[in-house]
Amino acid sequence: MAAPQEDSATENGRYADRAEAGRVLAGALRAEMPALANALVLGLTRGGVPVAAAIARELSLPFDAVPARKLGIPGHEEVAFGAIASCDGHRCADLDRPLIRRLLASGFSPASLDKVRDREFAELGRQERVFLHGRSQGAAGRRVILCDDGAATGDTARAAVGAVRAAGAAVVVLALPVAPPAAVEDLAAVADRVVCPRQPLVFLSVGGAYEGFPQCSDEEVQDLLAVRG
Repeated sequence: MAAPQEDSATENGRYADRAEAGRVLAGALRAEMPALANALVLGLTRGGVPVAAAIARELSLPFDAVPARKLGIPGHEEVAFGAIASCDGHRCADLDRPLIRRLLASGFSPASLDKVRDREFAELGRQERVFLHGRSQGAAGRRVILCDDGAATGDTARAAVGAVRAAGAAVVVLALPVAPPAAVEDLAAVADRVVCPRQPLVFLSVGGAYEGFPQCSDEEVQDLLAVRG
């Protein structure tokens, strides 16, 4: 696992964009993991796909997408009570059960949380159709480099690791441009390795680590996947 670092790609401590974050991650992966031959790079949708594409270009590796969705608390969607992801037809849900119990005790109804799950599983299915068109990502037996554009709590990354493992990946390396040290430590318990070049002790948001952090669209993901290796 990479040690916490305060420096990053640019002089002001921020990545220019997701592509630059991917190039920095590729350098970190090359330095920490010399045996990268035959690895498969998978990016979480949507923001992890431009990162994965840049890593794949730098390391001459194939890449694809892993559909993933956060389960946001109704009325407080920026806070997740879990996440879902899929790989090679295997869907995985990672739920924060202590948080769910607290939500139910504070007045949230089970139906309100079920509605969120149903909506996000429907969106997951839509992304599978739009981005994968029925194809398999091919994780079985492979060393998989799973990447996103960053992690705050790691909920979505944990779900994605679970899905990739269920698909039969031999090794799962989680590559993140930025995450707080506590999240990196937690994720190291589910991934075989976590590579994270920037782990600020004071962490405000993933977007705060970038100069430009626009929402990644379906069209951008489709364009990147159309030219994948």
